[in-house]
Amino acid sequence: MSASSSPRAAVILAAGKGERMKSPTPKVLHRIGGRAMVDHAIDAALGLGCERIVVVVGEHSPTVRAHVVARLGEAAIAIQDPPLGTAHAVLAARAALAGFTGDVVITYADVPLLTADAIRPLFDLRAQGADLAVLGFEPALARAYGRLVIGADGSLEKIVEAKEATEEQLAIRACNSGVLALAAPLLFELLAAVRNDNAKGEYYLTDVVGLARATDRSARVVFADEQTVAGVDSQAMLAAAEAVFQSRRRAALMEAGVTIPAPDMVHLSWDTQIAAGAVIEPHVVFAPGVRVESGAVIRAFSHLEGAVVRSGALVGPYARLRPGADIGENAHIGNFVEVKKVTVGAGAKANHLSYLGDGEVGAGANIGAGTIFCNYDGFDKFETKVGEGAFIGSNSALVAPVTIGAGAYTASGSVITKDVSPNALALGRASQVEKPGWAEAFRERKRRAKVAK
Repeated sequence: MSASSSPRAAVILAAGKGERMKSPTPKVLHRIGGRAMVDHAIDAALGLGCERIVVVVGEHSPTVRAHVVARLGEAAIAIQDPPLGTAHAVLAARAALAGFTGDVVITYADVPLLTADAIRPLFDLRAQGADLAVLGFEPALARAYGRLVIGADGSLEKIVEAKEATEEQLAIRACNSGVLALAAPLLFELLAAVRNDNAKGEYYLTDVVGLARATDRSARVVFADEQTVAGVDSQAMLAAAEAVFQSRRRAALMEAGVTIPAPDMVHLSWDTQIAAGAVIEPHVVFAPGVRVESGAVIRAFSHLEGAVVRSGALVGPYARLRPGADIGENAHIGNFVEVKKVTVGAGAKANHLSYLGDGEVGAGANIGAGTIFCNYDGFDKFETKVGEGAFIGSNSALVAPVTIGAGAYTASGSVITKDVSPNALALGRASQVEKPGWAEAFRERKRRAKVAK
């Protein structure tokens, strides 16, 4: 089988303790774009068409293991214990890859910006005949990165760790990202020969390049940009990676036709979908699970999560859409309106100061200011259904389960506890009683009491 048609697998290294994060959350479960870093690595492997994915975790992090098992199953787990270096970590995946003879790519769970597109050229090098393919980069500051020693013919001769490098080698601009691809049998053959006689006493994955060359195997390099291969080891580096992710996602959306007048003031998630022709104003946050259709406008200071906003709808400013919100075509959700698990029909309006939770709002209905869907009794949730063209008066409390018929009205200030027939008017408030002179007598009584004190 040729390298070009060879099956693919990925080994994702996720066993580091991440102590520099100084957080109770394991490093690789910190999020970029609302998605755990390890999931970004898994996404890249899936995007490459890898038929086997092995995530190497440490015994110290059962939560990482549980997270990966929930997504990929127990067969995707390999344990490195104790941690003795990157080559040792990859070797831990040998049992999980038993019988696999295709190409394996080694990636890292703390490199969240690495995509399938950036890795794919490694497999192209394999298809062109390279026994081993390495992803390199040229950083602004080389610092402690391993150096790629490249021969005059463009072949990779070896990788030298910074602590082992000579002054001449430290001057090399080409650095190692740690990502490499080769056939599985060759990988484990080379790993078996790696030794730990180095400054750190660890088994370096980088040694496989020199071992491959010593046995007349070829090694080639392809380069990515520094941001793509940047690892995350601290909260500051996490924030820097988030900034790059956001910048790239905003640029892609604007290139596709989305209007974002102040892009630096819009926060996106990994799965945010916004169609060309939509407008996103400043200070909008998209949590995961949001889809916005063409022609919709999301106004400033709104927060959306798990919601759909359909064509021509207007949301905000200062609106909150929670999971299950489905805002229909040309509907309006205005300032300080919260919608949770409610389908809002085409052209319906809730323009001010309302909570709509669990239910339906029919097409063309109007929800007055201060309306509350009273959906929770302390134990269970119930639905409120507002029919097409209904008019809900300001400051109405609709106590679920309740249905307001099509075209019906509820009077302002009403507490509605029973279904309302179509085209009827429902009043659920006490009759107004007026007591002439009461206010003047009340104030006089209070004045006398104050003087008596």
